[in-house]
Amino acid sequence: MTQTEPALPTLPRRASTAEAVAEVLRVQIAEGRLRPGTQLREEHIAGAMEVSRNTVRESFRLLGHARLVEHALHRGVFVRTVGPDEIRAMYRTRRLVEPLGLVRVDARGVTALHEIVERAESAVSQADWSAVGTADIDFHRRVVAACDSVHLAAMFEGLLAELRLGFLRLPDAQALHEPFLQRNRRLLVLLEAGDLEAAVAELDDYLVTAEANLLEAVRDR
Repeated sequence: MTQTEPALPTLPRRASTAEAVAEVLRVQIAEGRLRPGTQLREEHIAGAMEVSRNTVRESFRLLGHARLVEHALHRGVFVRTVGPDEIRAMYRTRRLVEPLGLVRVDARGVTALHEIVERAESAVSQADWSAVGTADIDFHRRVVAACDSVHLAAMFEGLLAELRLGFLRLPDAQALHEPFLQRNRRLLVLLEAGDLEAAVAELDDYLVTAEANLLEAVRDR
């Protein structure tokens, strides 16, 4: 089956760099417009964004370092398909890193987390499950941000982009994201009560359950 080439925006003239092209493609991947397994055609992207093919090649290199695309010998460049081993590795990292942030969330952080949960609940009322998934990622990004470490934040940002590739493999976003909205709310309640031990235990169970659900869904696919 022939795949329709994705519509891509033209870059502003001053932004015609490999980094800018890579960022456009990263957003397209994160939003599910370029799905796992999609071939990224150099000539199409260069023409759509009005940049050189060398610039596109460099953007592919940057996305490869971010583990969002993979180069297949003699075949081209494709959006990565995340498998069970990668999912297990990502959740091992999440279970190590996220508790470090959770115990450091201050009053401002709690307020920010409230706003994210409310945004997710609003998205549920509109059945916008992609937005619910984005809010869930934002929630856990904000937890890690409480570590106040640029190195952890950069590492975690890359992990979240990879995780989204796993989410995009699944046909039923509601079944994936809906149960964890209430668990995020429960984490907030525990943080507000100052019960950090219970909050960390809840987060660990959350991540173990999320990993198991995602692995089961990927295997079913």
